[in-house]
Amino acid sequence: MADVLPLVEARLRTALGEPDARAAVTFLGTDRIEVLRFQEGDIVRYATLGMSAHPMADPTAVVADPVKGPRAELVLSVRAGATDTDKVLRPLAVLAASPQVEGVVVAPGASLDVGEPLWPGAPFTSVLVAEPGGLVEDLELDAPLDPVSFLPLLPMTPNEAAWKRVHGAQALQERWLTHGTDLRDPTRASVPLT
Repeated sequence: MADVLPLVEARLRTALGEPDARAAVTFLGTDRIEVLRFQEGDIVRYATLGMSAHPMADPTAVVADPVKGPRAELVLSVRAGATDTDKVLRPLAVLAASPQVEGVVVAPGASLDVGEPLWPGAPFTSVLVAEPGGLVEDLELDAPLDPVSFLPLLPMTPNEAAWKRVHGAQALQERWLTHGTDLRDPTRASVPLT
């Protein structure tokens, strides 16, 4: 079976340019996860590399299929300079390792929580997984492998995460849109929820 990670990295470079930094994290019992940083003007993007090495498996399946199943990487975009967002590398690697560690399938509409601020002083401890295909197009792989999706992550405050659990991802995204919320602002306040 071909190693998909060089193809994934090539797709990231095509879409986002050359990374200006990279870091690697390895958790006990998992494959290495890298996080690449791409700078474009005042926007910094962090993309995982390693989550798509294996397909995500349904946690209820008796045996995980080593070939078939969704594959994804995570992409977080924030405005640079307001705070030390580079500390998000470890939390991002934790989220990218969650399919291997916890047997979860990360999909659009899901909430992922790291239980601590995404970076020092961040008002966010969780993210909403958004629809792929906007910033980085899906990477088609040879059959029978599923394509790799590049899932944007939208930081959520604890109040937004609680509201999303009740009303759903679509309702939260509509509220952000209605209020003109800058989802790339690393220090933004919670959107009005009443």
